[in-house]
Amino acid sequence: MGNKDIFDEEDIKRIQSEFDSLINNLQRCNKPGDRELIEKAFKIANEAHWNMRRKSGDPYILHPISVAKIVNQEIGLGAKSIAAALLHDVVEDTDYSLEDIKRDFGSKIASLIDGLTKISGTYNKETSSSMQAENFRKMLLTLSDDLRVILIKIADRLHNMRTLDSMPENKKMKVAGETIFLYAPLTNRLGLYAIKSELEDLSFRFRQPMIYEEIASKLKHSEKRYFTLINKFSLPIIDKLTEAGLKFDINARPKSIFSIWKKMQSKNVPYEEIYDVLAVRIVFEPVPGIPEKTTCWNIYSIITDYYLPKPDRLRDWISRPKPNGYEALHLTVMGPQGKWIEIQIRSTRMDDIAERGYAAHWRYKGDDSQESELDKWIKKIRQMLENPLEDPIEFLDEFKMNLFSSEIMVFTPKGTLISLPKGASALDFAYEIHTEVGNKAIGAKINYKLNPINAILMSGDQVEIITSDIAKPVKEWLSFVHTAKAREAIKDALRTESKNRIQRGMEILESKLNELGVAPNSEILKKIMQSFDIANKDELYSGIELGIINLDNLKKIIRKNPSRNVMKYWELKLLGSKKEKKEEEHSTEKIDTSVPFLLRENIDNAEQSYEIAKCCNPIPGDEVTGYLSPEGAIIIHKPKCPVAIRLMSNEGNRIIAVKWAIHKLVAFLARINMTGVDRIGLANEITNIISSELKVNMTNINISVSNGICTFTTQKILIILYLRYQISKVLKV
Repeated sequence: MGNKDIFDEEDIKRIQSEFDSLINNLQRCNKPGDRELIEKAFKIANEAHWNMRRKSGDPYILHPISVAKIVNQEIGLGAKSIAAALLHDVVEDTDYSLEDIKRDFGSKIASLIDGLTKISGTYNKETSSSMQAENFRKMLLTLSDDLRVILIKIADRLHNMRTLDSMPENKKMKVAGETIFLYAPLTNRLGLYAIKSELEDLSFRFRQPMIYEEIASKLKHSEKRYFTLINKFSLPIIDKLTEAGLKFDINARPKSIFSIWKKMQSKNVPYEEIYDVLAVRIVFEPVPGIPEKTTCWNIYSIITDYYLPKPDRLRDWISRPKPNGYEALHLTVMGPQGKWIEIQIRSTRMDDIAERGYAAHWRYKGDDSQESELDKWIKKIRQMLENPLEDPIEFLDEFKMNLFSSEIMVFTPKGTLISLPKGASALDFAYEIHTEVGNKAIGAKINYKLNPINAILMSGDQVEIITSDIAKPVKEWLSFVHTAKAREAIKDALRTESKNRIQRGMEILESKLNELGVAPNSEILKKIMQSFDIANKDELYSGIELGIINLDNLKKIIRKNPSRNVMKYWELKLLGSKKEKKEEEHSTEKIDTSVPFLLRENIDNAEQSYEIAKCCNPIPGDEVTGYLSPEGAIIIHKPKCPVAIRLMSNEGNRIIAVKWAIHKLVAFLARINMTGVDRIGLANEITNIISSELKVNMTNINISVSNGICTFTTQKILIILYLRYQISKVLKV
């Protein structure tokens, strides 16, 4: 909620100026009543947020106005969405209720705002493992009803990221982590490429500021040289395309900082070796009577007549668009000065869809058009959301795994194309065909060769499923399926089988008791469960049906006196609950999350203990973030660590700002892998630096040379800060 502070005349002028900028630049709001609806929404939102300020000190109403601008001008939604954007915080932060919205604006806008409003009420550990994840879950469930909720939420997140500087450090990490974990992939999947790139860059800037600034500085430093190269490269293409009678725009833009960093990581190369930092984009006006696809290939032909293409870098997304609706033809050619340059070829329609995504996709979609990849993806979302998982964190993990992963394309025996997530098995394919095919699957022919149902599929495989009437799902199947459809179908089958087994087991037990002339009751059941050391009735009935529990001695069991073991069991349970209660009462309020927690050298004497995460092993000098575990210890992660990103997204309230306060040279167990140019005496120099100069112990070292390149590896080494830098100078890397 914003802070209360009386607005002055300058604030009032600024608010009016920003709203005028919105209302005077509306796009696709030409229906009668559109402008009046937006003005009414602004009036109510302005009154509700009057004298409220954000952390930055700006009047709060400027945030909804900015979100409304993004919704209209950057995403392309209409008047109802603009009104919802202006009102999106009034229910959560003011006395204006959802019923008031429904009365003043109708049920449609009220339902949009309901989807945008966070879950209210007191956080309860027993009912929800993460309120943050619960809010994500609520928002994502609106996908099955109205996608505009997600699009408005993306606009809200974009403006929050643009103004994140004013937030405390721990809040920055939480919001940045959520953004890269959920919002950026979701935005990409909905085809909003420009917003996706900005969200990734902003998240990267806050999570790893030093690396971000380094790449940004290098990009700016080389910008003039790059654009000189692009101008020289573009001139002959412009002449040729003009001669062909095409109307077009040609421009160059740098890759996003985050995508440059990702490429540096994946290829393990420095910035200087990323050759396609700039991409040339050609956007043409469609030629009447000529298909856009034909024009794309004509432009490709004109370019490759002049510049030599790189064969393995051709990307044809016009024959088969990406799942988010993206269409374009990408190629990489050898330009002037021996530099590889990437070119993207699009029509104006393709460019609009690439930049505005979902909204543009529906604007160009006719009633008689074929179902696009984006339509199919949205249908998949709705299928998945029909039976959402109860646990919000599990729901989010499932959603991310199934809907944001890379995809492969496989064929049925008759040549029908099926889209599956990367890493999908033959069993995933079987369930994609039909639930019953999956339930009865026993094997698969992949490219005419027999394979087990857990075989991993590759793009282009042709798959035929072999079934049997006696086959049925087993629990182990859950370990190798990737799709939500397959997972839910297996769980449903297992639940049904379990219910049937329990019912049959109960009937068997009742029959045996009737033979002994004993009526089943709670006391009898307790004796039987105690005798077989079973905790609940379902387990008992299931074991009887499976034959695991033998009832031959049933007469002796029911005549036995209660064992003292039961008392011991309950004592243990009571002791356990006391311990749990004690842990719940453990207070972590002593940590001030508004200031960075200092990671001191002497952990034993520190006021608060911390642990170095084993998943990413940060060392002093690395950028780090902290996670306050339920046990009270602070776990130190690198911000780029996948585990840390997941924690930021699901348990952001436990993320705290941390920084190193270690000034002495401190030793850490680590491994070094480096390559460099070989020369005589190199091994002696490396070992001399490590052992003699820096007095550091090694348990294992391996140096190999191939074609003049030296590879240096240590298995275990007590590494002192900056040691890697010292060795790199010797290796000349």
